[in-house]
Amino acid sequence: MNLRKVAIIIYVTVLTFSVLYSPQPLLPILINEFQVDASHAALLMSVTLIPLSISPIFYGFMLESFTAKKVLRIALIGLTVTEAGICFTSSFKIFLLIRFLQGFMIPAILTSVMTYISVVSEKGLIQKVMSIYIASTILGGFLGRFVSGSISHYFGWKYSFLVLFISLVFSLILTFFLESDSQLQKSRFRFSQALFVVKANPYINMYITIFCTFFVFAGMLNFLPFRLTEISTGINEMQIGIVYSGYIMGIVVSLTSLKFIKLMGGEKRVVLTGLLVFLASIPAFATNSVSIVFISMFVFCGGMFTVHSVESGYLNKISKENKGVVNGVYVSAYYTGGVLGTYLPGFIYTYYGWQLFLLSMSSVIMVGILSAAFIRGKKVEIPDSI
Repeated sequence: MNLRKVAIIIYVTVLTFSVLYSPQPLLPILINEFQVDASHAALLMSVTLIPLSISPIFYGFMLESFTAKKVLRIALIGLTVTEAGICFTSSFKIFLLIRFLQGFMIPAILTSVMTYISVVSEKGLIQKVMSIYIASTILGGFLGRFVSGSISHYFGWKYSFLVLFISLVFSLILTFFLESDSQLQKSRFRFSQALFVVKANPYINMYITIFCTFFVFAGMLNFLPFRLTEISTGINEMQIGIVYSGYIMGIVVSLTSLKFIKLMGGEKRVVLTGLLVFLASIPAFATNSVSIVFISMFVFCGGMFTVHSVESGYLNKISKENKGVVNGVYVSAYYTGGVLGTYLPGFIYTYYGWQLFLLSMSSVIMVGILSAAFIRGKKVEIPDSI
């Protein structure tokens, strides 16, 4: 994959994740704007993640028949149109509907990008390019929160979405410069074979691990703004966005993941180490200090993105066939964890407080650690008779 392709993929990925996470630091402001409570405001994230948890599997099947570039461009058009709609809405219900629709566009983009990388990149470079992709997702998550919070603070919350709309228009233009992947041979799709692959170890264990990891990550980051306003009543949306600076650590980890794999002797060991770091960071969020929470975010994000960057690269390295399905199920497992993580822990937080909320997060990570411990480091051989 040449530099031009990589640059376009990075830009599209950063922008897609910016769209996904841009409302998060604005939640306290949107509560007042639309006169809703915290649980309803949090739905702006949850409703977007619901389609993200289901539709990637469908897109994975679709990518066995259509080119990744075609699916990518259609999804980008849909995301651009819906982002424009947010700029003009004054109804919270319509806002929720638009975010729900965006939840169908975003996984199409992400599954297409991952599949495009896996089929266009040289085999020996897949892990490296996938690490760059993961770093782009992290950068997009951070910029989406930080920039939207900053723009909202100085100009108003609708301008955050206007800037994203303009950026999406530019991304559509850039896709014309991507070479088509139609000349690449796709595997003959058989549902029985695809089902066999995703149910086998190491795939199923990796899906469970990433589900638990993103459940905790999404839950912590979605309810953190409300916790920060408890700790410091004078904190604004820009300052909340700055707390998410720990995302930067994720970029560093993703780009150096190959060195960690070589140093530690394999992907499984790196994943387990990342999960343990992830778990160890949780107690620091029990503090009443915004400064300590800010520092803890770097450790928290470092652990999470170690798991994500290594798993996604390893997944594409060992899969020989049905890459669209394998990637689609991975994205689905990832965001199913996100859907449940951004909603269910809210009940614990509301009724039992922040400390028990953190304890529940730690318990889910433990499940992820157990699943990762049983990852088998071998490729799956698909029987021809299936």
